[in-house]
Amino acid sequence: MARKYTGIFLRFFKTPIPDNPKPSFWFILIGKKMLAIFLCMFVYFGLVSINFLWLFGKSPSLEQLQRPKMEQASEVYSSDSVLIGKYYNENRIPVTYNEISPWVIKALVATEDVRFYEHTGIDFTALPSIFIYTLRGDNRGASTLTQQLAKNLYKTRGGGSKGLLGYIPGLNIIIDKTKEWLTAIGLERRFTKEEIITMYLNTVDFGSNAFGIHTASKTFFDVSPDSLNIEQSAVLVGLLKAPTTYSPLLHPSRAKTRRNTVLAQMVKYKIIPKATYDTLKTKPIVLDYQTENNFDGPATYFRGVLNTYLKDWCDKNGYDLYTDGLKIYTTINSRMQEYAEEAVQEHMSDLQNKFFKSWTGKNPWIDANGEEIPDFIDSISRHLPIYRWLKKKYKNDTAKISEEMNRPKDMTVFSWHGERDTTMSTIDSLAYYKKFLHAGFMSMDPYTGQIKAWVGGINYKYFQYDHVMQAKRQPGSTFKPILYAAAFENGWGPCDSLRDTAVTVHYVEKGVKKTWSPHNADFIFTGQKMTLRRAMGKSVNSIAAQLTNKIGWTTVIDYAHRLGIESKLDTVPSIGLGSSDVSVYELVGAYSTFMNKGIYTKPMFITKISDRNGKVIQEFNPETHRAISPETAYLMTYMLRGGIEEPGGTSQNLWTFPEIFKGNEVGGKTGTSSHHSDGWFIGVTKDVVAGMWVGGDDRSIHFKTSEMGEGSHVALPIFGRYMTKVYADKSLGFKMGYFPKATVPISKPCNCRTVLPKDTTQKILPDSLAGKEGEDL
Repeated sequence: MARKYTGIFLRFFKTPIPDNPKPSFWFILIGKKMLAIFLCMFVYFGLVSINFLWLFGKSPSLEQLQRPKMEQASEVYSSDSVLIGKYYNENRIPVTYNEISPWVIKALVATEDVRFYEHTGIDFTALPSIFIYTLRGDNRGASTLTQQLAKNLYKTRGGGSKGLLGYIPGLNIIIDKTKEWLTAIGLERRFTKEEIITMYLNTVDFGSNAFGIHTASKTFFDVSPDSLNIEQSAVLVGLLKAPTTYSPLLHPSRAKTRRNTVLAQMVKYKIIPKATYDTLKTKPIVLDYQTENNFDGPATYFRGVLNTYLKDWCDKNGYDLYTDGLKIYTTINSRMQEYAEEAVQEHMSDLQNKFFKSWTGKNPWIDANGEEIPDFIDSISRHLPIYRWLKKKYKNDTAKISEEMNRPKDMTVFSWHGERDTTMSTIDSLAYYKKFLHAGFMSMDPYTGQIKAWVGGINYKYFQYDHVMQAKRQPGSTFKPILYAAAFENGWGPCDSLRDTAVTVHYVEKGVKKTWSPHNADFIFTGQKMTLRRAMGKSVNSIAAQLTNKIGWTTVIDYAHRLGIESKLDTVPSIGLGSSDVSVYELVGAYSTFMNKGIYTKPMFITKISDRNGKVIQEFNPETHRAISPETAYLMTYMLRGGIEEPGGTSQNLWTFPEIFKGNEVGGKTGTSSHHSDGWFIGVTKDVVAGMWVGGDDRSIHFKTSEMGEGSHVALPIFGRYMTKVYADKSLGFKMGYFPKATVPISKPCNCRTVLPKDTTQKILPDSLAGKEGEDL
């Protein structure tokens, strides 16, 4: 019988058996065969390492092994060093070994790899289990922490790591394991056990979009990883087996059972005593769940705009915003940002309530004649993605499309009293949202060009369109300071006068003869002469129209571009009254030039970008140029004060915020577009320039009356609220005071504040664009 099986063994190796073989024969035979097996394995491992003929898939290079690179979130910091946002595929913040609770380390080793400190990457004691799992078609078994790290760190089982043979069931598992063995051995040769376990805990997925022990600690318990206690550590280690299955948020009972399994392993290996286990196993899991998403945190609209800029920057500079762990340092001040968001929220919630009441029983989408636009919502709905999808699904069957668009469904909608669960159709929800007013706000340092606060809308989760840079709307009279600056550059001065009288401008546009006859806000022309300062302070349209015509439309456009307006401006007589669309971003930059002695500084929002190791990749410097003379700049600060100081000035609603006038000079300009669709205000102090726009999402949405839609009512209060909060925070260092004095000789008179008889009352006038026949120009 023995000779029979020996023959089978020798035939397997194709070796003839001699009669009466000596013992040396067996030693030589077995040695040769073992050497052959060893050489075959050596060749196999070598072929896997070099991905021979693309059969096995790529393995980590020596460079990658020596400098492993895990996906790491890029972080955005404010100018006062507050983390305000992150960009990531995997939400991860790496920590060091000393920043991890010892209980996490002990629980992990006891549960996942009890011989971790003894093996060199492969646990040969547990190796036989691999074959059992492989036969079952399971791709786990006997994987050490180092092997798991290799899989997590280098993605050895997916994407470009899969070769041609990797698509063969069974064989793919053997190849994957081989690459993990080789990579694990390479890691063990280059790193200490502490470094390996730290990298493992920094790379592993704990579920709930929490990658790495730092994010997991914050997500589930809102503590730092070095503060995790025994039972918290056991919960997190238990998650590693199946993050969703054992999620304490989704499946608390399973999570508790899994936690107790981890604690039992710690008892088994004498890490904790049985008495401790008996006490802890009955305790419930107490969570302090803190998940992160793109809608949370401050400056959400700013981060959206920043994201677009950074992706372009990364493409040009060879970085990945979502994986390379960049550190982006911005100009935003976290406290000023908070105050800006509060000011917008407080004012807009109150304004929205008034807007709803004013349109009770009616819809705010009206035409130039004040009539509701028929089929307004149906027309807009045809541009929705859901409409295009239904159109394709039902092959242009309008009846079925309409039925689906009007079918009620459960949904959660935005309201100023918090999210509201309701039942609406798509058409109903569109009509509901179109009635909301929106806002854009930006604040900057006029001397450095650094943007300090950016609020692009009322709620980023529901309305993601940015109204600071992305949106462009008709600015109305907030554009007039650009007109007056252009006039001062061409010989005019604040104390020069023009008569308030009706005018008509004849012009040709695209070969068509046209006339334009602007009226004043109250439809009254006084016939009186008034200084340019008072004319701008009261926002008198007739004088602005005359001045535009005298210096030339193209001159106004030229100086607008010098002052940073990059939007297309129409060459029409109404250009000086703000008939062409611009952004809040552009206007705030233009007004800052007046405070900065005529130097235009392009608004900037990044100071530097560093890599994950803190090495500075790029520093950003302000872009500047001389836009207007220092004298004109100084004269414009005098003009901007006129909105408050001149009788009937349109900025006088700021007096309702007395806290900002205690020994302080404040200037600004209101603006209201045609048919009161848009309300604007740009405010200036000696340290801060801020601009804001308020209006409907669609140009056809109007305020009910011209008075209600005035910039002094719908936009200016945001500035008042904001500056009140800024000045109240003494830690910001802003002190009240006067505008900067002139640094050059002033050749033009600039002391012509209008004084009216005491018994004369002046109405605070709005600003509008309209037409009325009058004196030809």
